[in-house]
Amino acid sequence: MQLARVTGTVVATQKHEKLLGAKLLIVQPLDADGVAKGVPLLAVDAAQAGVGERVLVVQEGRAAVAAIRRPAAPADTAIVGIVDRVDRVDGLDGGPLTARSDVGSHGRQP
Repeated sequence: MQLARVTGTVVATQKHEKLLGAKLLIVQPLDADGVAKGVPLLAVDAAQAGVGERVLVVQEGRAAVAAIRRPAAPADTAIVGIVDRVDRVDGLDGGPLTARSDVGSHGRQP
């Protein structure tokens, strides 16, 4: 999983049949400090995310397809969670980064 920020939406007049009704979003991967890294990605939304929100994404086809619950869908990246806060332990090089998402605070269901 990777942290990212939703930066935009994609409207497609034609989609693969397995993606009909799915929301497509542009996400910018982030490093542990919240700084943009790498190139933006197209992700299928499985968490009801919105533009500007920090999210967790998976970038592996099998995980993405499982997250969106659409067998055989042509998806490589999916948004699997909305991040409420990130707690870092300072002074630890390469130490663990803990991201927390409370579904109740958004009133959303995964």
